[in-house]
Amino acid sequence: MAKVGIVMGSDSDMDVMKKAAELLDQFNIEYEMRIISAHREPDLFFEWARGAADRGIKVIIAGAGMAAHLPGMCAALFPLPVIGIPMYSKALNGNDALYSILQMPPGIPVATVAIDGAKNAALLAAKILAVSDEGLLEELKKYSEAQARAVEEKDRRLAEQGYKNY
Repeated sequence: MAKVGIVMGSDSDMDVMKKAAELLDQFNIEYEMRIISAHREPDLFFEWARGAADRGIKVIIAGAGMAAHLPGMCAALFPLPVIGIPMYSKALNGNDALYSILQMPPGIPVATVAIDGAKNAALLAAKILAVSDEGLLEELKKYSEAQARAVEEKDRRLAEQGYKNY
């Protein structure tokens, strides 16, 4: 049963949103991914968001650009955590979506990551799930340790290239 729902309003968001799916795959976290337009398919969207908890979804990751209604509407209909990913746009560089997702009304919280921040959205979803999953928590700790080792290796290579490293 899927634990994370990933939803986007357009296939143009797929290049960003697939990064969330790839990271969830890395942690063996089941997910369902949908393209549903809250504006063009409101009945389908309402059905999907309202039924997500009954399908076993514990966290929704919602990507949206421009007016960015999708994350807030998910939060209005879904009783568990929603993580919004503002999408980059040529018109306003994604700032319109960022501000829209950040400015939810009281009672409709949406956790918000950086513009095009799908990887962090997936990590946040994993951390939320790890609150009640010791195995996943251990995997997240290993992931963080591997990230630290990768930075240390890059620093070591700098010194090998002759850069001063104090």
